[in-house]
Amino acid sequence: MTEITLYNTKTRRKERFDPIDPANVRMYVCGPTVYDRAHLGNARPAVVFDVLYRLLRHVYGSDHVTYVRNITDVDDKIIARADETGRPIAEITEKTTGWYLEDMGALGVLAPDEMPRATAYIGQMIAMIEWLIASGHAYAAEGHVLFDVTSYAEYGALSGRSVDDMIAGARVEVAPYKRDPMDFVLWKPSTPDQPGWDSPWGRGRPGWHIECSAMSHALLGETFDIHGGGNDLTFPHHENEIAQSRCAHPEGGFARYWLHNEMLQVEGRKMSKSLGNFFTVHDLLEGYWSGGWKVPGPVVRFVFLSTHYRKPMDWTEEKAKQARETLRKWAQLAVSDGVSPNGEPDSEVVELLAEDLNTWGAIARLEQLFDDDQREQLTVSARLLGFDLNEIARSDWAQPFSYETEDGRFYKEGIDYLPTVGVMAWGGVPDELRDASLGLVHRWLRYRREKDWARADALKAQAAQFGVELQATRSKNGVNGGLAHLSDTQLEPSKLDGLH
Repeated sequence: MTEITLYNTKTRRKERFDPIDPANVRMYVCGPTVYDRAHLGNARPAVVFDVLYRLLRHVYGSDHVTYVRNITDVDDKIIARADETGRPIAEITEKTTGWYLEDMGALGVLAPDEMPRATAYIGQMIAMIEWLIASGHAYAAEGHVLFDVTSYAEYGALSGRSVDDMIAGARVEVAPYKRDPMDFVLWKPSTPDQPGWDSPWGRGRPGWHIECSAMSHALLGETFDIHGGGNDLTFPHHENEIAQSRCAHPEGGFARYWLHNEMLQVEGRKMSKSLGNFFTVHDLLEGYWSGGWKVPGPVVRFVFLSTHYRKPMDWTEEKAKQARETLRKWAQLAVSDGVSPNGEPDSEVVELLAEDLNTWGAIARLEQLFDDDQREQLTVSARLLGFDLNEIARSDWAQPFSYETEDGRFYKEGIDYLPTVGVMAWGGVPDELRDASLGLVHRWLRYRREKDWARADALKAQAAQFGVELQATRSKNGVNGGLAHLSDTQLEPSKLDGLH
């Protein structure tokens, strides 16, 4: 069996992954708060942990993995959005949940095995809070219930900070009913116009942190394998989850492996509305962003996975364009024979993913499979990363435009056969650029036919500087030919005419 190694935030080192029960590998990932469209940063953990989910299913079997990703549908942000818009909370959460699932689906994210809504687990939250009070780890005050941070000696171990450091670095809510500034809310009172549930402490609603502890316990038990999320959740959310869960269920260990993905930038800068570089996944898919073109979901996914999950990811338009071209060429190779690939993914791709989700290395390996014309291995292995190349090949954005010529140039050179010579690009190619590209291919093929490899390689390198990739082809009758792949259909034709 493939050995998986994961970086555990809890121990700050890579560790071999040994599940509690290989027949039921359990993972919990913090999901969205549903009050608006998911922005690009929200999508990164969904994609990252989708890859881990796929890997676990591949190694242990699809029937032996339980993946839980929650939906927070009771939160002050949701209440604020309802106040702003005058829309009912239920309408907002239902609509935005649908948006989230639709957008993540476009990115190739599989549905988790369980997708609990916080409002469906209020009873379990109240029961956990009651136990925390009874065991001396929480207290009621002025309609609130708060967790007593001083009652848990290991508080701060996950983030590696002392309580004093956390107070200094966090915006701690000051309230007269708190015993300690770091104590956090488990239950809060609701006004008549706010959502609320009856409880021993009056009508109210849960704090943010208690919901994940209650839902993970209900669905995965006192101890489970993996807990994941963005590194912005390490403190206070995950730190608080550990404290309340370990105190409520001291016989359990809560999560054994903690994984956190790094944050996201746009064109080298922090994404923010004030900088004008903030956009949602829907904006990208529909072209409502600074690039102005519709970014297909697989392209967004590719850009995400081209950076290791524990490193900051910089979204750039150039990366998106490169990802689009790579997926297009992979997809065209995948369907070149019209045969449905079967079998196991490439062992090296699996090993790279098993090494702390080295998606960047796995993508490099997929490119090598493409270069080696390993169509079936490329197709099956790409699927493990969430790319369905056969489906991509059927997409409008992946359809190539190819032009073949019978202009007689080879006949004039005394050649008694006519190889395939053409131009491939995604988008219309002006006639002059097409002719210049065809001439470039003819010159390159002539050098190759004459075995003048130095001139052929030099011409190929010159063409690459202008974004033109020269590729040798072989037709079914064995005749050698060539194609020019254009990444820029507005290239000045004279630039290619001058290459020799």
